[in-house]
Amino acid sequence: MAVYLNLELTDHCNVCCPMCSQSLRHLAHGETKSFMSWDAWRSVLAGLEGAPEEVHLCPHWLGEPTVHPDFDRMVEYAFAMNRDNRLFRSFKLHTNGVLLGDSRARLMVRLATSPHHAPDTFTTVHWSFDAASPATYAKVKGADRYEQVARNLRGFVRCRERQGSLWPRAHIAFVVQPDNAHDAERFLSTWGALLEETGRPWDLTADWPSQERDAIYFRPLNCADQPTADTLHARICTQLGIAEEGQILRAAESF
Repeated sequence: MAVYLNLELTDHCNVCCPMCSQSLRHLAHGETKSFMSWDAWRSVLAGLEGAPEEVHLCPHWLGEPTVHPDFDRMVEYAFAMNRDNRLFRSFKLHTNGVLLGDSRARLMVRLATSPHHAPDTFTTVHWSFDAASPATYAKVKGADRYEQVARNLRGFVRCRERQGSLWPRAHIAFVVQPDNAHDAERFLSTWGALLEETGRPWDLTADWPSQERDAIYFRPLNCADQPTADTLHARICTQLGIAEEGQILRAAESF
């Protein structure tokens, strides 16, 4: 048995994606947006020790975890307390990448390569990117941060390679929707070239990828008109050679 635990550091965010429920509601959880306290973070982590199930930890739900004022300290503390994987078996970070610059890339790689836990503990940094140009990014992310995120993503992958680390994997995500569908081929070409630089095999998928390799993946937009969104997603995936026409693209456990 395993427990997949999301500990939301904050429900604040520094972009405004029209497809994200965090952006669609003034109060993401029905109350004033806030930051998890340092004491709460320490307390929850302490409560994981001796858990009967294997714990897989992700510090994210609706907000952007890296905007938390204590993000670096909190993540470093979690790994320091996880010696011999006594609190959690794996850790992954979901981020829009705006604030994941060079110093944080080095921090992520340093935590992943610590000798005090299993080598594959820090499995993934998931990049919610969704665009291949500044204009498209502004439409689907509600902010002018394309060049910053592109620079950070390149810096992260190259930092990891300089350190010779296999982890964390880079998962580069594109939620297919009417405002960005025209960018799909360029997105694949741009970030596929970056992953090719590493010389490692990587996956191209139409749903959540495996944690075992780097990946670029294209997911359908979750929305009120799901059949139309799924049809657009299927068309783009067929064009990219990810799927054959008429193929069912969503895994049974996908959301």
